Amino acid sequence: MKIKKGDSVVIVTGDEKGPAVRKVVSVVDGGRKLVIEGVNRAFKHVRRGHPKSPQGGRLQVERPIDASNVKLHCGGCNSPVRVGYRFTDDGAKERFCKKCGAGAGVISPAKARYAKS
Repeated sequence: MKIKKGDSVVIVTGDEKGPAVRKVVSVVDGGRKLVIEGVNRAFKHVRRGHPKSPQGGRLQVERPIDASNVKLHCGGCNSPVRVGYRFTDDGAKERFCKKCGAGAGVISPAKARYAKS
């Protein structure tokens, strides 16, 4: 799973594509689908007595989209990029931008066997 909750992404295909940078709200189905803030909104009809809508009616909810339709937004090169994995000098695994090489956050703690001594 290369895109995580809280990442900034750009939608590259579909109805909502464009240069707008959006935030990932949640990751669904083991990383294959993403719920993105303000994208793919749909109406959910609820009966009276529902906790979120006691009077009933239509709720607007964000539905998941496929992870292949988005790219991570890199702050270093300010563009949508592909993501790779690498080990740092101390042995921690991190995500990085394949365009400019900037780190996108550590995803596992340092392990001695991967350290470059």
